[in-house]
Amino acid sequence: MRLARILGSSGLTFYTLIFFAFIYVPIGLIVIYSFNADPVNMMRWSGFTFDWYKQIFGLKNAASEAALYIESTDQLLAAVRTSLIVAASTTMVATVLGTAAALAVYRFSFFGKRFYRVLLFVPMLMPDIVLGIALLIFFVGVGISLGIGTIIIGQCTFLISYVFIVVSARLAGMDRTLENASADLGADEWTTFRKIILPQVMPGVVGGAMLAFIISMDDLVITYFVSGTSTQTLPIFIFGMLRRGIKPEVNAIAVMMLLFSFTIAAAGLYLHRRKR
Repeated sequence: MRLARILGSSGLTFYTLIFFAFIYVPIGLIVIYSFNADPVNMMRWSGFTFDWYKQIFGLKNAASEAALYIESTDQLLAAVRTSLIVAASTTMVATVLGTAAALAVYRFSFFGKRFYRVLLFVPMLMPDIVLGIALLIFFVGVGISLGIGTIIIGQCTFLISYVFIVVSARLAGMDRTLENASADLGADEWTTFRKIILPQVMPGVVGGAMLAFIISMDDLVITYFVSGTSTQTLPIFIFGMLRRGIKPEVNAIAVMMLLFSFTIAAAGLYLHRRKR
């Protein structure tokens, strides 16, 4: 019995190590090789350098000039600016609509409530390529020009579901007796919502907004279908660079995106801890 327990514990430890190695070793390799001085073969270590990070910001030198794979720093910055505009707009719309939907499902009983809840899960469960093709057909069919507007609409179709799930999880653990006490003390519905419901649900709203922002910044498949030819987000820009092979600049951009995502996640955890 003791031997079986020891073997089970050892097997679980081994599985845990393999699991985390499978996830984080590729990320670690990207970080390491983003400092590789070899301009041609990413897997051949030729020394440590910051040249690829300098090149991203337009600080070119003799070493990086010979291996220039970014056509223009202005194109990269324009892609970053477009991604930030899309992510900020999508986050605001998805947070408002997703929170409103979660509050409606939580507070009211109506015909088809369960079916409505299932419909909110469908965009998140649907394959991205299917949703992207469907949105492209819809936009072209109704005559809407592809661009930033269609990207925002396309991302909102599934990001609302993420916000809805996060806020609904927060509402499920909320104490409804506080609402009843507020009503007994003479507060109207708006006062109860502003002083009782909103403070309790706000961590879920902030968490859903941050999740929507990160997913919007990283989305490629759906954005690729509905962006058109004149609009380019950062993931599409990186995808275009990858067609010519994995170059050091791609690794550097990936590391910067990784740091940005970690910063957003850390800010969310910090705000959640302060709220608690």
